[in-house]
Amino acid sequence: MSPFLKTALEAAQAAQEIINKYYAGDFEIEIKPDETPVTIADIETEKTIKKIILDAFPDHGFFGEETGKVNEDAEYNWLIDPIDGTKSFVRRYPFFSTQIALMRNGELILGVSNSPEFKEMAYAEKGKGAWLNGEKITVSDIDTIKGSTLSLGNIASIAKSIQWSNVGNLVANVNRIRGYGDFYHYHLLASGKIDIVLESDVNILDIAALAVIVREAGGIFTDLSGNELNLETRSVLACNNKDVHAQVLADISYLE
Repeated sequence: MSPFLKTALEAAQAAQEIINKYYAGDFEIEIKPDETPVTIADIETEKTIKKIILDAFPDHGFFGEETGKVNEDAEYNWLIDPIDGTKSFVRRYPFFSTQIALMRNGELILGVSNSPEFKEMAYAEKGKGAWLNGEKITVSDIDTIKGSTLSLGNIASIAKSIQWSNVGNLVANVNRIRGYGDFYHYHLLASGKIDIVLESDVNILDIAALAVIVREAGGIFTDLSGNELNLETRSVLACNNKDVHAQVLADISYLE
């Protein structure tokens, strides 16, 4: 385990303590300009993660959901969403997590995804495999859409578009359809329990860590046009392998 991963796991554990404290108590909710909620838990959690990381690596960059960017031209940049799923958090249901990712020169090389209420800590480093609660995980070996389980998330923008019928065709042809959402369907994908995740209306802070985890578990993780992720990515097509990814992409690649 590299010093980078050790520090990321330490930050995730510290974040969990703060999140658990507020989740069990009362807190005020503010609405940001983009009409999404933010709480003191989000802000305090991110500040704690930021301190742990930058104390360990003062020359690194940092891009946080709540506190913005620091030293963004650095070789190493941390991408942080302290509570991904704040809407769930404030409604007191457990589909939220802490997302910590590391980029080196624009390439994602590390990811930690921790869900306090699910008690799931997933993590991965490039070239070293993916792990969930200390156990190595891998994607399934299903190689057809007909045999696959699909999970959809954040599809409001697609549902409003003329390409919605493409998704309908995909839904009609898979073995099973679910909508687990947020971090959870990526944990399931990386663990071999589902096979396709299709999602829109995301930002890179939501998915960067999860991309590393899915890829290190053997999966494929792109946007809906099959492009590599970058700081502007707004959608996801994640699959258990290249065969399923290619089949899905052929059907829905013009969604964006």
